Amino acid sequence: MTGQCLVAMPGLIDSHFSRTVIYLCAHTAEGAMGLVINRPIVQVTFNDVLEQIGVEPNPDCDDIRVHFGGPVETGRGFVLHTTDFRQPATMAVDDAIALTATTDVLKAIAGGYGPRASLLVLGYAGWNAGQLDAEIKDNAWLTVDADEDLLFGPYAEHKWEQAIHKLGIDPAMLSDAAGHA
Repeated sequence: MTGQCLVAMPGLIDSHFSRTVIYLCAHTAEGAMGLVINRPIVQVTFNDVLEQIGVEPNPDCDDIRVHFGGPVETGRGFVLHTTDFRQPATMAVDDAIALTATTDVLKAIAGGYGPRASLLVLGYAGWNAGQLDAEIKDNAWLTVDADEDLLFGPYAEHKWEQAIHKLGIDPAMLSDAAGHA
């Protein structure tokens, strides 16, 4: 499921994941890692992050929003971005999307020569081997294809509904009871 989005079912009431959309950066037999893409952090700005690492932004740089990426390692930053920016530490998730966790990508964005589209997140969501598969089986998550608008679109507060509608589903019709054939 690497490169897919997880969409929290309405019955998922965990405060970290209720009504979230998570982009899966890795999903293997050993576990999974993803980034919440629809929870902006109001208290922290891109300029705050740049100031912490000692970078002066170019006046023309994009002022990207900082997001809560998940409850694991919340002090660690990740930039999810288009593959037009690459460096040795960049991990390609698929042909269109990459992940970089070094300050070089922040410097590039601040300098105005970073990726075409990006999302800065603090922390990540992680699952042990088989844990995510069990949660999906227990009806906690739906999966949907990722696209640039869903990942990098400006309206984070609407991404959950946007992801649900991509599936052609009315959220009011969803049940949190799992069915098994």
